[in-house]
Amino acid sequence: MKDMRPEPGLYVTATPIGNLADITYRAVEILKKADLILCEDTRQTAKLCSAYGVETPRAPYHDHNAAKVRPEIIKKLQDGAVICLVSDAGTPLISDPGYKLVRAARDEGIAVYPVPGASAALAALSAAGAPSDRFFFAGFLPAKQGARTKALEEFARIDATLIFYETAPRLGAVLSAMTDAFGDRQAVVARELTKLHEGFREGPLSTLAAAYGDAPPKGEIVIVVFPPEEKAAEAGDVDAFLTGALAEMSVKEAAAAAAEAFSMPRKTAYARALQLKGAG
Repeated sequence: MKDMRPEPGLYVTATPIGNLADITYRAVEILKKADLILCEDTRQTAKLCSAYGVETPRAPYHDHNAAKVRPEIIKKLQDGAVICLVSDAGTPLISDPGYKLVRAARDEGIAVYPVPGASAALAALSAAGAPSDRFFFAGFLPAKQGARTKALEEFARIDATLIFYETAPRLGAVLSAMTDAFGDRQAVVARELTKLHEGFREGPLSTLAAAYGDAPPKGEIVIVVFPPEEKAAEAGDVDAFLTGALAEMSVKEAAAAAAEAFSMPRKTAYARALQLKGAG
């Protein structure tokens, strides 16, 4: 079974984001047995292949040549080739041109297989201590200030943890822009994940902006921004809700409904429901 040829198709293969040991056994086997490895930068992938004795031919697939070479790749896949798609680091399709190749393959009825592994966005989220039940990956922000401001204003309306990729030289300016757009939310700057100088720095966005404004760090950056804090329920809103609920249900039921609707303690809702019922 171990020496069997993989099924023909496109294998979207995750690679390490820093530490070369962060690759799965399956990924190494697929890379070794494939007919071709498509890379963002063949020189970067060569380092990984050398570390694991992978001798499979490599070819570039990136923003500048994707449109030209994609039909040739699809033809190879249609002829039964086993092709791996990798990025320089992490999971392909995250901030790279792989999406169009996967879309073209699926449109032609070609099998596409995920070979999961490292992802800088998920690695940062897993260790940041931010709520992880809902998160939004925003990738890299636009370089131009106007477009960046507009994008941040849109992201500010998302009630979830936000994850961004950023370059070190722009970090201070971006954190400052985030402060303007999001308010002073809590955030984490994660840098050089899984590498020797890995680090996490947490604090309000304004504090982080000041820290990195004049002293940009080195390396690759992930910014994790906590979701907006829930606003305390207005007393008038709670009373209006309870008054309407008490017209149709018991005090206990109305209190339970209010507690859920306004994320408030049941005891508090019950006590206020009793007051309103008595006043009525």
